[in-house]
Amino acid sequence: MLALLSALVVASCARAGTVATVVSSATAPPGAGVGALGALPNLRETVAHVSPAVVAVDVNVTSLDFFLRPVEQVAAGSGVIIRPDGYVVTNDHVIAGASSIHVALTDRRVFEARVVGRDSRSDLAVLKIDETDLPYLTFASKDAVDVGDWVLALGNALGLEGGPTVTFGIISALGRTVRTAAGLTLTDLMQTDAAINEGNSGGPLVNLRGDIVGINTTILAEAQGIGFAINSDTVTRFTNDLIEFGRVRRPLIGLQGRTLNPAVAEQFQLKVGSGVLVTGVADGPADSAGIKPRDVILRFGGAAVTSWDQFLGLLWARRPGEKVTLEVLRGAENLQIVVTLAERPPEGG
Repeated sequence: MLALLSALVVASCARAGTVATVVSSATAPPGAGVGALGALPNLRETVAHVSPAVVAVDVNVTSLDFFLRPVEQVAAGSGVIIRPDGYVVTNDHVIAGASSIHVALTDRRVFEARVVGRDSRSDLAVLKIDETDLPYLTFASKDAVDVGDWVLALGNALGLEGGPTVTFGIISALGRTVRTAAGLTLTDLMQTDAAINEGNSGGPLVNLRGDIVGINTTILAEAQGIGFAINSDTVTRFTNDLIEFGRVRRPLIGLQGRTLNPAVAEQFQLKVGSGVLVTGVADGPADSAGIKPRDVILRFGGAAVTSWDQFLGLLWARRPGEKVTLEVLRGAENLQIVVTLAERPPEGG
């Protein structure tokens, strides 16, 4: 149907991808740097458009050997340039524990990079290299992406010589929640069958126009054709914070909840079988706004709520100080409650 691919040159390196376990899923709504492309290009044009902004991230890590002697090891992953003055997005797990970081471009230039900010909870990090007028990519809105859309994944898969590996597939699902082998829970991920391998971590998942729809982050080791990417809205929201503040400013709502299903609804004698059941309210924004235990949250800022993981994904996309309207069922009464989000205290990592 579409022509396959030629690649440009990139420094070769590999780093094991994060292995994940699927926890749950939730429904999601349907859905230029280098120079915006007009009509949909063929794959060769898309690859030529995207490849110059895809980088190799080489990391030196100092560890201890069996005799507790320091040993320097080299690991690597992928990244993508998102601003022409040298800002690069990658995964946090790619640079964790690094004593030095270098970024290699497709034209074979190599730059020492510094960490602008990193956030282990979202597995995102921003690096900076001292160069200007670089090729870069912009982001498509998450709402413009739907299951079945064609996508390309680019990165340093297995550190193969000769340039970035390009794989082709579709968006297989939206709103996935996975738990990584390191115990990290990531929410609101995109699932794709475009092959993602060791070394792809931190590289872009792009649509046929060459816009970033996600950052590749994790795979299922026991599966075939199942990989996950952090969605574009989460990446832009968090990387903007990392660039401006050096950390992600997360909102605080001050409530605990659980996914409501028919069994839970019957247990608590509720009139609905879907949403989020409020199980606890702390001193904070939700309490001040009048949210109470046993309330059922049906909508968050206009979006239907179907699970606790989805609720958290919607919450993390907001910023401290924003007002959000919750549609709440209390007994037989539907309420519209406006909550002003506070800022969650900073955490390590």
